[in-house]
Amino acid sequence: MSVVAELSCIPWLKALADQTRWRIVRELLSQKMTVSELTDILAVSQYNVSKHLRVLREAGIVETAKRGKMVECSVAVAFRRKLTRNRKALDLGCCVFRFDKQPPRALK
Repeated sequence: MSVVAELSCIPWLKALADQTRWRIVRELLSQKMTVSELTDILAVSQYNVSKHLRVLREAGIVETAKRGKMVECSVAVAFRRKLTRNRKALDLGCCVFRFDKQPPRALK
């Protein structure tokens, strides 16, 4: 793998390093959702979901669109292209991440 290709995955790796952001992406892989729906499913405050969505959006993983008062979220097309056919794993070439398993719990 070239240095350029290796560097292009760094923003995605940084964004996916957080467990809440990982969970958001895993939920959005199955369907588009609003911020409110993500808040309910993840049992996280609306403020935190919005904060994590901003990081995911800046990394090019998630796209958002305002629909009236609601913000609809989906997985970005460029990110989706890196997913395996069954959409359960992300293949960056240098490493593969599986979304069908829970990430390990963070050490405290």
